[in-house]
Amino acid sequence: MEYRRLGRTDVRLSALCLGTMTWGQQNTEAEAHEQLDYAFDRGVNVLDTAEMYPVPPKAETVHRTEEIIGNWLARPGNRERTIVATKVAGRAVRNPSGPPSFEWIRGGPRLDARHVAAALDASLKRLRTDYIDLYQMHWPERRVNNFGTLAYAHEPRDDDVPLAETLDALGDAVRAGKVRHVGVSNETPWGTMQCLLAANGGGAPRVASIQNPYSLLNRSFEHGLAEIAHREDVGLLAYSPLGGGVLSGKYMNGSRPEGSRLVTFDRFQRYSGGRAEAATAEYVETARAAGLDPAQMALAFVTSRPFLLSNIIGATTMAQLESNLASADLTLPADVEARIDEIHERYTYPCP
Repeated sequence: MEYRRLGRTDVRLSALCLGTMTWGQQNTEAEAHEQLDYAFDRGVNVLDTAEMYPVPPKAETVHRTEEIIGNWLARPGNRERTIVATKVAGRAVRNPSGPPSFEWIRGGPRLDARHVAAALDASLKRLRTDYIDLYQMHWPERRVNNFGTLAYAHEPRDDDVPLAETLDALGDAVRAGKVRHVGVSNETPWGTMQCLLAANGGGAPRVASIQNPYSLLNRSFEHGLAEIAHREDVGLLAYSPLGGGVLSGKYMNGSRPEGSRLVTFDRFQRYSGGRAEAATAEYVETARAAGLDPAQMALAFVTSRPFLLSNIIGATTMAQLESNLASADLTLPADVEARIDEIHERYTYPCP
């Protein structure tokens, strides 16, 4: 397993990170702990979670993932070998087709000082630890084009919490020893640079990472954010590296395996659709022609990017986890890389 430096800190993260958003809904606690044992025994040293997990978020399951992780961390030796990354939820988008408003998280989550402090203390309690290694803003307080949103038209709201207030609250958490490092998620180039400028001005903690979607089906990170990640040492924690499992090829030709995510939850259609399906078919064909597993090829591509800090892999079965972890040993042949780039030229942005 390769290890990469978190921002400008002395912390090194494994190139693969264990994602946890299915735990407590699609996966039981026993299954989650089995995944943790297996992954960490094979060199993974970082897990990513959030106060609102599992996903899709519901009032009856919220916070369950952190509780499951906390029970594992409490076992002798586990906390010492684990880099824990979690997230504080911010203001939810309110529109008929968007995500719910999450009133059952602190009465409606915000990123003001009071909410950040309350969220952090609650996460520490659930995780059964006295510090978080990487504490991330799950999404910005302001309206931005994230989670597949297109057509920018986001005027500021009068009651938006200023980014400076959120960063001050995170700075207080760092000074109190409750947080080691901070990061952003679902963020834009402008927002990331504002965070960095605040740190350069003194007082605010320097963001060490950015967690955004990145895969063969969504390489939008390369336009703007990749340069920031490289020049400012704010590496990418890539989520949805398989496009919600689509790049494994299991949904091709209209197939919907029983118990799969697209069957269980109808909201996960972001990486479906005509152009995405056409691009996926070509990527899967490329992998199979080269004698590669399609999912492993897709993961190896993400892991090999120079701006990548850690690739967040998720699994609902041990077979999936074993396969995903094996991608760490795969170096893509030059002709496969060339074919991927050729497909990308024709399907540059097949889905948001």
